[in-house]
Amino acid sequence: MVKLGFIVEGDTEKILLESDNFKLFLTELQLDYVPEIINACGNGNLLPHNIEKFSVMLKNKGATHIIILTDLDEDTCVTFTKERINPPENHLCVVTRKRIEAWFLADTSALRNFIENNIPECEFPELINDPYEEIRQMRILHHGRGFNNKRKLANSMLQCGFSFKRAASHGNCSSANYFINKIIQLSQIK
Repeated sequence: MVKLGFIVEGDTEKILLESDNFKLFLTELQLDYVPEIINACGNGNLLPHNIEKFSVMLKNKGATHIIILTDLDEDTCVTFTKERINPPENHLCVVTRKRIEAWFLADTSALRNFIENNIPECEFPELINDPYEEIRQMRILHHGRGFNNKRKLANSMLQCGFSFKRAASHGNCSSANYFINKIIQLSQIK
């Protein structure tokens, strides 16, 4: 039986994967998981010697498959990021294009709730260089005030109904789609 463990780059990813929304998604797929999400506290800490240490912790809690979720940030390509991390067997490395906050831009419904305005859909969320700042500026423009950290944004987007499935269904948010589809594939392993 598959039991997932997760290693993430930072606070936003950890908050999202610890959300009731994500846990419900895993439950619907009848996937077991280690409830403790390991936060590497920066993509610079996602190096083979750290991955090994984090993996042992998750395997000791029963994880059979480990998913590493990180941002592309300033790396030139996804392949380079994956090579730097060098995930071992039974590890899946998911690299968000630029930054995970692009997934918020891809969920138009939740973003409209957060901005409190019927803004147009973001056509290319993963091409926005700094999606956090893009969302902050939208909030200032339409609501009169912004927010001051990524943790608050992640929690607010969850309260506004952020959906992994909606982000993944956006035609130009390939990393969210890849993440969701890989988890679905893992749920089909018997």
